[in-house]
Amino acid sequence: MGSSESGEAALWLRSLNGDGEAFGRVFDRHRGRVFRHAYRLCGERHDAEDVMSAAFLELWRRRDSVRLVEGSVLPWLLVTTTNLARNSKRSVFRYRRLLNSLPRTEDVSQVTGESVFLDAMESDVANALRTLNALDMQLVSLVVFEDYTLAAAAAVLNLTPGAAKTRMHRARQRMKKAIVREGKPVPAAELEGELS
Repeated sequence: MGSSESGEAALWLRSLNGDGEAFGRVFDRHRGRVFRHAYRLCGERHDAEDVMSAAFLELWRRRDSVRLVEGSVLPWLLVTTTNLARNSKRSVFRYRRLLNSLPRTEDVSQVTGESVFLDAMESDVANALRTLNALDMQLVSLVVFEDYTLAAAAAVLNLTPGAAKTRMHRARQRMKKAIVREGKPVPAAELEGELS
């Protein structure tokens, strides 16, 4: 990890000085992970592409204030992607609510906003994730889906390691209560294996 991290830190330093080629190499390094994360959250390819593009645009726009974690911008990108996906979901929900409130002259099949977000995941896991607040969802995303250590996730989210550990524990408990398979709660041992 050491040389890869130092290589990215050097690329990022060049990006801060306005080097577009260096920023392009950072993009090439992380676009796959950011896209997969966006796809997990959005469930639709074109929505995930939009969210990924917006995340990299924000990275460029806010490059002077981006914090590297373990020599990488990836944690910042993943948190930003989570926020952008949530904003996109809210926007789609408001748009559909507006469309549904308009008078209609003929029957049109209604599409629910729920199917837009997190369709790529099992519905029970997606429903459990929806019970989390934004900060807890970011923490779970970094630790569970992206395999970051709790300490690294805490650093990117400006949390102390103790606070991150407490939030992660509470998020797991909330998700355990929300996950139901075939009308029965999921056994705790099975869920612990999935979330640890």
